[in-house]
Amino acid sequence: MWMIRVFVAVLLAAALTACSSGPRFLSYNGPEVTRVIVHKESRQMYLMHHDQVLKHYRVQLGYPNGHKQQRGDRRTPEGEYYIDRRNPRSRFHLSLGISYPNEQDIEFAAARGVHPGGDIFIHGRGPNHRRVRGDWTDGCIAVTDREMELIYAMIRDGTPITILP
Repeated sequence: MWMIRVFVAVLLAAALTACSSGPRFLSYNGPEVTRVIVHKESRQMYLMHHDQVLKHYRVQLGYPNGHKQQRGDRRTPEGEYYIDRRNPRSRFHLSLGISYPNEQDIEFAAARGVHPGGDIFIHGRGPNHRRVRGDWTDGCIAVTDREMELIYAMIRDGTPITILP
């Protein structure tokens, strides 16, 4: 009898693990992503290996018009940045940090007497935003959770990212 209970407990634990909605950590051994390019107007993100497009994704943004200028404006920044951190426990599934604000962003905000903001990421949707449509982020670049798993595996810290209007 106790063996049946142990068997059922192990089976139940295995089933719960298989149904986990946590992130999958994929491996990637293809060509290096040497740059990420985001076109805000067309809502496209390109993972580049020099001049070759390795992957492209449809993205959702914050307010797409104009460059991020201060904390709380919900705009997605424009300019030259780099991937500066990764968060495997993001509430948006997985996330890669973008080095916003850069020196120019900080100087611009200081001249206006405002805080430039920060915490801009490429991220998935997470459990609370799976069905959302349109631009919904607070300035970040969002893709589906499944897409984010591959992006997270492909992009290394230090990879440049260009965000175009």
